[in-house]
Amino acid sequence: MIDLPHVTSRVFGTPLMMARAKLEVILGALAPRFSGSALQAIEHKADPAPLTPATAEGIAVIPVVGTLVARSGYLDAASGLQAYGEIGETIAAAMDDPTVRGVILDMDSPGGEVGGLFDLVDRIRAIKTASGKSLWAVANESALSAAYAIASTADRLYVTRTAEVGSVGVVAVHVDETGADAKAGLAWTFVFAGERKVDANPHAPLSEQARAAIQADIDRLYGEFCTLVAANRRMSIEAVRATEAAILRGELAIRAGLADKLGTLDAAIAEMATEIDGAAASPNPAIVIPKPRRSPSMATNDIEPVQPKPAAPEPEPAPPIVSPVLAEPAVPSAMPRQPDPADALRAEYAEIAGIAAQAVRLGVAIDAADAMRKGIKPEALRRSILDALAARAEASSVVAVAPAATGESPIVRRAKERAAAART
Repeated sequence: MIDLPHVTSRVFGTPLMMARAKLEVILGALAPRFSGSALQAIEHKADPAPLTPATAEGIAVIPVVGTLVARSGYLDAASGLQAYGEIGETIAAAMDDPTVRGVILDMDSPGGEVGGLFDLVDRIRAIKTASGKSLWAVANESALSAAYAIASTADRLYVTRTAEVGSVGVVAVHVDETGADAKAGLAWTFVFAGERKVDANPHAPLSEQARAAIQADIDRLYGEFCTLVAANRRMSIEAVRATEAAILRGELAIRAGLADKLGTLDAAIAEMATEIDGAAASPNPAIVIPKPRRSPSMATNDIEPVQPKPAAPEPEPAPPIVSPVLAEPAVPSAMPRQPDPADALRAEYAEIAGIAAQAVRLGVAIDAADAMRKGIKPEALRRSILDALAARAEASSVVAVAPAATGESPIVRRAKERAAAART
């Protein structure tokens, strides 16, 4: 059952990030109140969307469905509401599950409340960074307003041909019920302290002062929303604002930079599994390096290159240190992208993220987000990691699994030479 009086308190007089069509449906359900009629509880017979991830080929699929709220309380998923806290907990559990190789958000939501949304987006980004696993999203069939803010955290956002995304905007609703009050024979009197205590109450026309205050709040939230989407989607804030909170469908969403690729949920699952399998099958030799005492720069995720100590003179220049683990990532030929200036930047950021994940496996902490902000190129990032590994080799032994090809690995030979020089 849906308690309509409780719903009205969450619709009127509070900022919302919700698509217009859904808001009109809610307002229509509440229309009897405007004529003075009593509100009746409505039974919602729709089956709730499961929050437990369903895995396919090691891919966790997490539904984000219905109207989004900060807390559902006793108005649970059966009422068509989904709480931000539940979404965050489910994503965290999936990322922590060792059997889960990647996560896909199955989005079909018109948006919802502002309260709690920005905190959820920050939490999702932190979870994704800490886990190192891929997070994709599919608009299936809608990811609008607050739901789009969640979808924008994905490394890749798919849309079906008919899916809607966008509506990057904020709205608040005020209803003047003075006419309905007069019809019902009611006259409201407020006794209060504080000039603005009863601003925007429904039993009086909206004053200019109250309207200005609401507009200022909406403008501030809109600015934060645009900044959030711009950062997540690698777009300029001006480009996000230029959408004017429009709802874009399918290919149009991709052209505007709000989505990456046309595709269904099944296609996204299959492509994620294929990419993960391809990365796991790459013939990289395993390098085991004992954990040395970390330098201050490494402890603080400093990505500036670590310069090794000068080595003793060598008869011949040593071959450069080349780690197959840090090789250039392959670009899947089966995934053509729309020609867009932003594509190159997205590819560079994806490459930096991949390098950072590989560096973690080698015991080198890299802050990918900081590298992106500083404009450090992937090549420079690789060089700094290789320098850090070379510096470690002076005080630590290196155990390597030899590659299939004959001859000693260049990195093992280099480490031995530096260790011998240090002992002399």
